[in-house]
Amino acid sequence: MSDITLSLIADIGGTNARFALVGPDGAFAERVLRCADYASLADAAKAYLAQQNGLVRPARAAFAVASPVTGDIIRMTNLPWEFSIANVRRELELERLDVINDFTAVALSMPELGPDDLAQVGDGAPVAQAPVGVLGPGSGLGVSALIPGIQGWTALATEGGHVTMAPVSDREGAVLAQLRKRFEHVSAERVLSGPGLVNLYEALVVIDGREPEQLTAAEISTRGLEGRDPASQEALEMFCAMLGTVAGNLALTLGARGGVYVAGGIAPKILSFLRHSRFRKRFVEKGRMRDFLGPIPTYVVTHPYPAFVGLQAQLRKS
Repeated sequence: MSDITLSLIADIGGTNARFALVGPDGAFAERVLRCADYASLADAAKAYLAQQNGLVRPARAAFAVASPVTGDIIRMTNLPWEFSIANVRRELELERLDVINDFTAVALSMPELGPDDLAQVGDGAPVAQAPVGVLGPGSGLGVSALIPGIQGWTALATEGGHVTMAPVSDREGAVLAQLRKRFEHVSAERVLSGPGLVNLYEALVVIDGREPEQLTAAEISTRGLEGRDPASQEALEMFCAMLGTVAGNLALTLGARGGVYVAGGIAPKILSFLRHSRFRKRFVEKGRMRDFLGPIPTYVVTHPYPAFVGLQAQLRKS
């Protein structure tokens, strides 16, 4: 039996599937499942629901997926899952299922977050009712935006993480040239994500004539934060600088005087490093546009589940 007062929400990334239930008092029973442990989205959702002892089945659901959402068939970008929205709705016996891009959900959370959910990096103050930019490195690079309107905010579904990455320095140019030997297209996501940090590290080491160690993104990040490995530290510094470049490009494209928000799993973990990096310098260094960008604030989203907040907003309006 389904319960019209109970909804299921999920944030499906390239590595983890985060689930929760939503009742009259908000989200509860949050749980993180490894995507690799399940053959499909429906299997992961069923496993989560089976763990909720004694609860009736939800009538509605809203899922955020790290993938373009252009129709009924969803092909995950960084995960070998493909599914039909209609079929998943039937398998889970739902009356309604909304599926939106994961960073559309994150963008929808921005008006709901409070000061304790954010950490400002650099100066600036938001302009009310001005566009807002949202991006975030994790398993991939998500990009979205909020546009103000008469009936409230509209979140854009974009694939801005796949824009072409441009170098600002000769060193970055050499890194991107090295990566072009491996990838047909070197997008922002190829350098601004967990795998992207590995790509930066390996390219830097190869350029310097050495053989890179087989390190994970977490190991590179830890070494860089501790300052005990010059190559890892340079990779992390380049990561932050390139993130500033892309964030500044997004601000210019949108006219995002409402602020640019960096979400995702990586930024909160390197917040102190990010604050002392070239991130903010790169954000504002756009030649004649420096005076336009200088007043725009940049924030790191520290809320653990911003997509859940956005999915609850999606449920309220659908």
